[in-house]
Amino acid sequence: MKRFAVVFERAEANWAAYVPDLPGCVTTGPTLQETKRNIREAIELHLEAMLEVGEPIPVPTSDVDFVELGTVA
Repeated sequence: MKRFAVVFERAEANWAAYVPDLPGCVTTGPTLQETKRNIREAIELHLEAMLEVGEPIPVPTSDVDFVELGTVA
């Protein structure tokens, strides 16, 4: 099983998601929950398309973490 990092971003009227290790693998949705469902499907379809055209599936290299900051002046 491969785990791909996904970045979720809140826009003015919707949510967006992209996968840093799979350029072009993006989606949007009206809610975070729907966007999470959409990106799972987008990743599956993206990988299937890569296999169909003979491209190797990349090894995930991205990682995510959070940095907490105190009060910024």
